[in-house]
Amino acid sequence: MDVIAKERDRLLQRTARVASLSFLTVSVICLSLPGAVQTMTLLLCLPLYLIIAVLQFQMGKNRSLGWVVPAFVAGIVAILLIAGTPGGPSQAGLSAAAQLASASLACLAIVLTTTRLRRLVLLASFVAVAGTTVLALEPFQKPIPTLALLTFGWVLAALIGFWISSGVPQAVRRIASIGRAHRAERQASETEAQRRQGARLLHDTVLATLTLLAHSGVGVSADAMRQQAGDDARLLRQLRLGATPTPQASGDYNLSTPVSETVLGTTLESVKQRFGRMGLEVSWHGTGQVLLPSDVLDAFLLALAECLENVRRHSGVTDAHVTITEDDTTVRAMITDSGVGFVLDDVDSASLGFKESVVARLKEVGGQARLFSTPGSGTTVVLEVPR
Repeated sequence: MDVIAKERDRLLQRTARVASLSFLTVSVICLSLPGAVQTMTLLLCLPLYLIIAVLQFQMGKNRSLGWVVPAFVAGIVAILLIAGTPGGPSQAGLSAAAQLASASLACLAIVLTTTRLRRLVLLASFVAVAGTTVLALEPFQKPIPTLALLTFGWVLAALIGFWISSGVPQAVRRIASIGRAHRAERQASETEAQRRQGARLLHDTVLATLTLLAHSGVGVSADAMRQQAGDDARLLRQLRLGATPTPQASGDYNLSTPVSETVLGTTLESVKQRFGRMGLEVSWHGTGQVLLPSDVLDAFLLALAECLENVRRHSGVTDAHVTITEDDTTVRAMITDSGVGFVLDDVDSASLGFKESVVARLKEVGGQARLFSTPGSGTTVVLEVPR
């Protein structure tokens, strides 16, 4: 609430300063017109106007009443000088006094609406300025119109002050509410992203191992099964403890902080070894080493490993070819097999396999995946990620 009060007071001070100085300028212009007042009166009033201007300017920087009360006193003296000019003021002189009393000094009321003490000062100042102005100008114009003009100016300024005082806290509370809603939405998005990441990790590791066990581990040695099961058990323990594993390669997770860039070739070797244990012979072609940001590299390797897992499980063959190429902007991997193939429309839109673990994963890092397959003619998948 202290911050809200400070912002409210700062807005009140600046509004009062701009408005009061603007009307003070108009009053000076009227007073300076030829014949408005005697020259001696003008020379006496100008220093007072300068003092009022300085006080009003300083009032925009400091909320102390020490800048407000002297401004009222200087204004009252200036009005008395204008009214007492020899021969009386002309219409321009009367307009200068009216602008000073009902506009420039009235705008100081904007900063006098926040506390009880300031409201008492506001009331006393209005009585002093209005009473002085009406009595001083009474020989030259009727008191009722003068008082009506003064009352209108001061009430309008006070209403502006009250409006700002009540409006700023409401605006701040609404902004805070929007901020809380934004944080809740961001937290929900992060939770959903973590859920999807966990689902992908489980699909790519634990569920793949369980599926293999369900088929009696055909084509996989007992040692390879034990090693893969051990890796999956460590991953599950980390997830249960609330850790967020960072995948270095499919089937290989750790909790260390990832480096900004990793040599792709060394990690590809880990992928090759894993699928070698699982009974899939992968032939690697093209680029052997590529530098990628860690998040892009993780998505690229996990999508690549998922494609190889699909070859191992669904193609009906025990070998695949992976060709990795690169240019200035993109790294590509083409995974091909000569297996049974399938009809593209038969890919289950709800499956986590290709839709989530490949397409969605690459999309999150600005990449894409393209799938080509025909029954009896094998399958080709092209993965692309930005460098």
